[in-house]
Amino acid sequence: MQMTNQLPITNYQTAETLIGLVSQYSPSGQEHGAVEWLVSRMKALGYDDAFVDAAGNAVGVMGQGPRQVVLLGHIDTVPGEIPAQIVAEHAPPLLYGRGSVDAKGPLACFVDAVAQVGVKDGWQFVVIGAIEEERDSDGARFVADEYKPDFAIIGEPNQWDRVALGYKGSAWANVTVRREQAHTASGEETAAEAAVEVWLKVKAYVEAFNADKPKAFDKLLLTLRGMESDSDDFEQWARLKVGVRLPVEVSPEAWYETLNEPLKVSKTFRGLVEPTGFAIPAWACEKNTKLVRAFLNGIRSQGGEPRFVYKTGTADLNIVAPVWRCPSVVYGPGDSALDHTPNEHIDLEDYRRAVKVLSAVLSKLADD
Repeated sequence: MQMTNQLPITNYQTAETLIGLVSQYSPSGQEHGAVEWLVSRMKALGYDDAFVDAAGNAVGVMGQGPRQVVLLGHIDTVPGEIPAQIVAEHAPPLLYGRGSVDAKGPLACFVDAVAQVGVKDGWQFVVIGAIEEERDSDGARFVADEYKPDFAIIGEPNQWDRVALGYKGSAWANVTVRREQAHTASGEETAAEAAVEVWLKVKAYVEAFNADKPKAFDKLLLTLRGMESDSDDFEQWARLKVGVRLPVEVSPEAWYETLNEPLKVSKTFRGLVEPTGFAIPAWACEKNTKLVRAFLNGIRSQGGEPRFVYKTGTADLNIVAPVWRCPSVVYGPGDSALDHTPNEHIDLEDYRRAVKVLSAVLSKLADD
């Protein structure tokens, strides 16, 4: 790890977990070194147990009570190594590095907060550093069936004084149209022209759907990520790569049916919608819960004014919340506008506040 001003690491003992974790480069598919480091760190912090589970996630357990809080963060990052570096000229200092925001900041916050709270009678705290969140969420899909928590806290950067209560869903598909070959002088619609017409109809549907919805969380967010076409001696074809961010009221299945509608009316071409990857429904957390109230109190205890946010991205919340069906929130320090950027960094004072907030939350849940 590099540091400006040559200040010793002891100056940042309150962020030692964060600094160490960010120093372990772990893009999706290459998480093992960071997982092993985090397991070792949790053991050093006094966790009752720490291990690598069957999926490759880092897991730390504090306490053995019948009631359980699962704190699920992710340990993988997008590619693009940014060496860990503290900029000490800034007040407070900033930690630069890949994953400092998305989402090793929140995960390290979970680890440190649980270590500070320690064992609470009747409770078990489980911290999970999940793999593959930036791809297909393999780590979260595994733990969804392994735990049945009373409360769940998902780690994503939303700033230390905000709580996220919802993430949009997502669905991807290839939309292909095919038609018999025709002479170029025939004036008949080509497969490529038909595909463009399909796109315009889908786009018009989305615009009409969004017209009376002022909030982005409630809208369909449509994107065209690719187009290609070709032909052979007997057939023409054209393909659209279509993605969408889904609101709570639209399921992936309903969206695929929407894509199918423009394909049903043509007499000149055949259409096919092929879902790609994992379709993920949107999820909104219940607002009036003991967990939310604990966060409001915790943020105020550190001098903050709590705020709620609903995000247009998709997170591991969408994977586990529909299975666990318990009070859930998303929390973590860091500015999400810095996610995946070459300038990714986190304010160490905000990190310290987030650890204090989360420690207060866990203590209140257990003490009540």
